Parts: sequence; structure tokens; C-alpha cells
Amino acid sequence: MKKSICLYFQVHQPTRLRQYRFFDIGKDSHYYDDFANRTILKRVAQNCYLPMNQLLLEAIKASKGKFKLAFSISGSALEQFDRYAPEVLDSFRALAATGSVEFLCETYYHSLAALASPSEFIHQVEKHKKHLEGEFGITPTAFRNTELIYSDAIARQVYDLGFKTMLTEGARHIMGWKSPDYLYTAESQPKLKLLLRNYGLSDDLAFRFSDRGWGEWPLTAEKYTQWLKDAEGDIVNLFMDYETFGEHQKAESGIFDFMKALPGQVLAAGLDFVSPSQAAKNIKPVASLSVPDAISWADEERDLSAWLGNELQQEAYNKLYRQAEKLALIGDPELWADFGHLQESDHLYYMCTKFFSDGEVHKRFSPYDTPYEAFINYMNVLSDFIIRINARQ
Repeated sequence: MKKSICLYFQVHQPTRLRQYRFFDIGKDSHYYDDFANRTILKRVAQNCYLPMNQLLLEAIKASKGKFKLAFSISGSALEQFDRYAPEVLDSFRALAATGSVEFLCETYYHSLAALASPSEFIHQVEKHKKHLEGEFGITPTAFRNTELIYSDAIARQVYDLGFKTMLTEGARHIMGWKSPDYLYTAESQPKLKLLLRNYGLSDDLAFRFSDRGWGEWPLTAEKYTQWLKDAEGDIVNLFMDYETFGEHQKAESGIFDFMKALPGQVLAAGLDFVSPSQAAKNIKPVASLSVPDAISWADEERDLSAWLGNELQQEAYNKLYRQAEKLALIGDPELWADFGHLQESDHLYYMCTKFFSDGEVHKRFSPYDTPYEAFINYMNVLSDFIIRINARQ
């Protein structure tokens, strides 16, 4: 059997909060920075989504459908595409129409609901599934949780929701001597197939591609294909943020030229591209994987500390999810929508107080000067949100 390459991209844009002062609490319940959301979305559309979607569409056609890949697009991103850049949705529909692109299900609001509330998790997964059916005419069969967060308990929830395949991180502290380049099953639910991210080869593109101090710079499609060919297992899973292309790695770095050349190089080397669901169907699992404590693809620890690693984050998280029961009783659509957007994991990510390289990554993506400003702004918004909930009881 040929070695397979599974290429998957996460597409997400947070709903950024405006500067919300203490004196706004109880007086103004519009929480979002519409100008920043529109401006950033349009910029990323021009730099990444539109040119990259066109590049991928041409690669699929040139390969006569042999080039395959997968996306998960958060509901928050889909809403912003619809509002600010409908041409991006059109370009994703064109990819869907090829039959070579799989769209994965996830939490609608890119949230931590899998950790906090089983009922909210189910609600968001079903909402996302329904949105994908309406937008692209497909029913997803594979799942990726927010930031590849995974545990034995989450595996059971995901399988119970009808999914047979799930993506997660090939975290070193979980894998030990085992390689991520094989198909696995969940120990807690043996019928759930697991695809594990090869973080070394994924991060070569996502983080190191334009680093002139990297010993392998410049990275060519020929060199990278040889690395894929030399990988030991049945499948190499390359998972990364879609914004890698044109945003994190600028066009002048050569990232688009690299991706234009890669599909042909990989296919010419005798490797196959597969979607996650195809991989789960075609490849035999080699073992089960036990993950008692949740893992993710974030930071060096590959755990939850990017979002829940300090007291600020935990206070915000706990205070938010304590509102779920009240909201269920009220049933107000506007409050539910705000609750969803306030669950976006990005808000907690901005409150991270890590130092060194991980801290630099958090700071690069944060609209705030400090994690403490992120916390204060968020808690001001949350205070107003709770006032609105209490007023409806």
C-alpha cells in the first residue's frame, strides 16, 4: 500500500471584542469590534483565503482529483465570511464541488465546550453540522475539536454524536516511543479512528518556513517530499492553521510557490493524498491510544495551559459557563448568540501569561497589550452579559 498524506487546514477568525469600559456595563450591550473584525477578515481574505483557495482548486484540477485535502471552518468564521467577504464562501463552495475536499465538523464557536458542558458541546456540534449541510451540501463524518483538544472522555462524546473519525495531536508525552504516522483507535471507544498530527513536519511549514536562521532554509517542495517519503509509517498527517499561507508566512517567503509545486511532487514520488475519512476507511489501525488528560496542539506542553493555565483564565472560564443553566431556562436567541461568541477560545488565549517562545506566539496574535488588559476587558463584557441574563429571570 502506498504511503498516504493527509493535509488538513483549520480556518477560524475570532469575533473580537471592542474596548469595553467599566462605565459601559449596564448601559451598552454591543460587545464587538465590528471595524477590526471586518478589516482583518478582508485583509486575510486577500492575503490567504482567496489566493490559496484558487491555488488549491487549480491543483485539484491539474491532478484530476488525486490531490485531496480537508478543512474545518468555525461557525464564527463562516458568519464573518457571509457578512464581510461572501466571495470567500463562493471559493470554498467551488472547492467543495470538486469532491476532493472534505469538510470536518467542530464546535460552532471554536469553544472549550467539550471540557465545560456536554449539553453545550452537543448543541454547538449539531449547529455546526447543520450549517455545513446548508452551506456546502455535505454532511460531515469526521470531527476535529477546537485546537485539536482530545481526551478519552471527549472521544466517547464524539463517537456518540455519530462520528467515526477524529483528528488530534501526536503529543510526545502521550505517544512515547510510538509514531504519529499510523492510524490509531480511541481506547475509550475502539470504533473511533484517530489521525494524529505530525507536529514536526507540520510546523516546518507553519512556523519555520520563512526562518532564514533555520538549518533547512530554504525549504523546497522536492526536499519536503523526500522527508514525507522517509517518514516511517502508513500516513503523514499535516495539520495547520490555514492562515499559515499569506498571513503567518508572507507571500514573499515563497510559500505559495512551494504549495503550487508540492502536490505534483508528492504524487510523482508515488505517495497518495487522502482525506481524513478516506484514511480511516483505507488504513488499518495499529493500536489504541489512551489519553486520560486532555491534549491539544498548542504550545510546547500540548495541553490546556494555553487557555486554562492561570487564575485569570480559570475565573473567566468558570464564570462564563456558570451561566449556561440560566440561559437554557430563558431561551433568548440573542443571549445565546452572545454566549456562543463569548465562548470563543481566543478570548482565554489572550489572557495567557506564559513567557519565552510560547509567550511570544500568544502576544503576536493578541489585540491587547497585556494579558491583564484582555482579562479586564473580557470581564467587563461578561459582567454586562450577566446583568442581561439576570434581568430576564
